[in-house]
Amino acid sequence: MGLYLWVKAAHIVSIIAWMAALLYLPRLYVYHAEVDPKSELAETFKVMEHRLLRFIANPAMIAAWVFGLWLVFGYVGWTAGWLHAKFAFVAALTVYHHYLASWRKAFAEDRNIRSPRFYRVANEVPTVLMIAIVVLAVVKPF
Repeated sequence: MGLYLWVKAAHIVSIIAWMAALLYLPRLYVYHAEVDPKSELAETFKVMEHRLLRFIANPAMIAAWVFGLWLVFGYVGWTAGWLHAKFAFVAALTVYHHYLASWRKAFAEDRNIRSPRFYRVANEVPTVLMIAIVVLAVVKPF
């Protein structure tokens, strides 16, 4: 049981770091979309976005998946219906993560075509997915 609790703790920490990045990155995009693409501030945003994605979001996502799969296949099992639903929402969160990466690349190349409002709306996606994931993991409704 000792290793199980360490893996579970590592999974939770990974999720917290991943969610923090997924909530902050689109907020940076809101601000970035409001400035002149050739400004010094735009260049600062490019550095911040790159570092957040590369050094926090990507490793945290990978760790969340590794520790989550370790829990499923090492301890929990794959038979529960709630777990299948949770997996679908985590997969959707991963797709969202990849969209954030593609949007960062567009900003880095000064070819963003989206408005600040688009990024404000997009910023709500991880919150909705997180609520569904937490409810499934804690309540286990089916």
